[in-house]
Amino acid sequence: MKATEIKLIDFLKKSPQFVIPIYQRTYSWNEKQCLQLWEDIFRTGSNDNITAHFIGSIVYVEKGLYSVANQSQLLVIDGQQRLTTITLLIEALARALGSAESVEGFSEKILRDYYLLDPREEGEKKYKLILSQTDKESLISLLDQIPEPKEASLRITENFKFFVDKIAAEKNNLSAICKGLAKLIIVDISLSRDQDNPQLIFESLNSTGLELSQADLIRNYILMGLEPELQSKLYSQYWRPMENDFGQEGYSLYFDSFMRHYLTVKTGDIPKEREVYEAFKAYAHSQRDEGVEALVADIRNFAGYYCAMALDAETDSELKMAFRDLRELKVDVAYPRLLELYQDYKNNVLSTDEMLEIVRLVESYVFRRAICSIPTNSMNKTFGNFTRNLIKDRYLESIKANFLLLPSYRRFPDDEEFKREIKLKDLYNFRSRSYWLRRLENYERKERVPVAEFTIEHIMPQNENLSAEWKAEIGPEWERIQNTYLHTLGNLTLTGYNSEYSDKPFIEKRNMKGGFIESPLRINKEVANKDHWTESEIISRAETLSSQATKVWPTSSVDPSVLEEYKPKKVTNQGSIEDYHHLENESIRKLFEAFRKQVLALDPCVTESFLMSYIAYKAETNFVDVVPQAKRLRLILNITFPEIDDPKGICKDVTDLGRWGNGDVEVGLSKIEELPYVMSLVRQSFEKQMGNGNDLQ
Repeated sequence: MKATEIKLIDFLKKSPQFVIPIYQRTYSWNEKQCLQLWEDIFRTGSNDNITAHFIGSIVYVEKGLYSVANQSQLLVIDGQQRLTTITLLIEALARALGSAESVEGFSEKILRDYYLLDPREEGEKKYKLILSQTDKESLISLLDQIPEPKEASLRITENFKFFVDKIAAEKNNLSAICKGLAKLIIVDISLSRDQDNPQLIFESLNSTGLELSQADLIRNYILMGLEPELQSKLYSQYWRPMENDFGQEGYSLYFDSFMRHYLTVKTGDIPKEREVYEAFKAYAHSQRDEGVEALVADIRNFAGYYCAMALDAETDSELKMAFRDLRELKVDVAYPRLLELYQDYKNNVLSTDEMLEIVRLVESYVFRRAICSIPTNSMNKTFGNFTRNLIKDRYLESIKANFLLLPSYRRFPDDEEFKREIKLKDLYNFRSRSYWLRRLENYERKERVPVAEFTIEHIMPQNENLSAEWKAEIGPEWERIQNTYLHTLGNLTLTGYNSEYSDKPFIEKRNMKGGFIESPLRINKEVANKDHWTESEIISRAETLSSQATKVWPTSSVDPSVLEEYKPKKVTNQGSIEDYHHLENESIRKLFEAFRKQVLALDPCVTESFLMSYIAYKAETNFVDVVPQAKRLRLILNITFPEIDDPKGICKDVTDLGRWGNGDVEVGLSKIEELPYVMSLVRQSFEKQMGNGNDLQ
């Protein structure tokens, strides 16, 4: 490696041609980064006391062997964002300067011949900078001053216009821009193909520009070290089509998330957002025997599945709509399991109708739980185990059965619970209120109503100071009724006449032009048939809509005899409390009974098993095991020692020690006074097992 400090314009003038390799990300700087560069240049050029401004490094490796007769292209390892942005700025400045040399060394011809083009060359060799793919054609069209390509690079086009506008605004002060450009300093870092490892250097660089995404690092990791022929093949056959599927904006916004879901499918573990690249390197290393092409082809396939579900690329219209509805609930934790299901769908293990029913069941499950205010911190566990017990020759049936057999804290609410809760839920302040209104209105409609064109309407007004007409309409208990039902299902509807309705009396709202009687919306039919709007009408409409909601968001259903086949088999050789001789001691027995009562009260899902050497308490798996001893209860918590919050320091790390039970943390319980604190430790183990999820409220 050789590093040299140099003025940027001298660096560009002396260099033959920079080429952005295909494994590099596309041009990604946006207005924020361009503005920072512009302000730095303008500030530096406007102040004679500032002699230089450092903007980072340009790291490159020669594409071939260097010779005086034939200077090789330079492959950019780091710095393409700065190089590209400076090129756009110089092109905009050249157009503004024209032939006049207002600052020595700065005119349109000088800028073009020294820093943008090489007039001695022809074809692609004449350009100082060659980008990749869409960026390449867009930049060339600017430099040649010809119309942009049909599929133009958004960032190239937008950022060039940004600089054109900025320069136009400073047309009387172009000298400051020229002087600022002349003061820019970089570190010129050239790598030796034989001695330097571009990938390691690339990873260690701390760019002053836009931080590399995890996906950028992954793509470079896969492609950078390959022979050029294989590199080009993998990029053109797999990676480039994948980028096209995501689209220019979608790739930068969603590809990192996709890779996280992909790795979750492949490894069974959910990588942290900032550690996706490291997780991928470990996974790629485990797959080295399969070959890099098989790995890239697999990523390409799963990216297609993800785009179908998350980016509206599904071709089947009904399935496409189901994915749209599911996206509104924002349950990203479900995507890894859905990717697995979609793979089976594409491989014809699942039919389209079965896949559609499964997606709708997932949607119903998530929405019903949100309505019933079931804590979402178990969602990871639910979907983490979603495909574990599937029987693929009875695919749909086994999914339905597994939904029905979920324990209480992860339950699929039945119709009775769902109807009861949706009637009284504050749906106006529900995060996805446009979603539930749209789904209710468009259920079984072939001609869907564009709900986004309507606004939500409170039939009984929100105004705390109700008019005399409304108070008379509702009755003497109007205040209680308004407080109870204002934001609930029975009192909410859709309208295009929200401002016209205002707080008008009910009959006026019903009969006016565009009123409920004239409304084309199904959700307003019952309202249009009412002569009054009181508590009984609100309750009646809520009952009607809640019954419809059970059809829009159906529960899972399996014949009871079939469901029995999926229930876990009961252990028949389980012992009893009488099998533990230390519990014959009255004081230890009382202590155990008090502890047992509080553990079982944590959640209805907690079960108790009397095993040979210890007593196990389980939710998903054991979260605390109890070994009765002569003078205490020895508890083993199924949590790692660094995770336990133990201000009193009574826990013991037994990670590498032999012991009965499951877990790495031991704590003793000797007397009843210690129980509240010990239970706070047990609760941590229980809550960790429940996992984490996204709140839908």
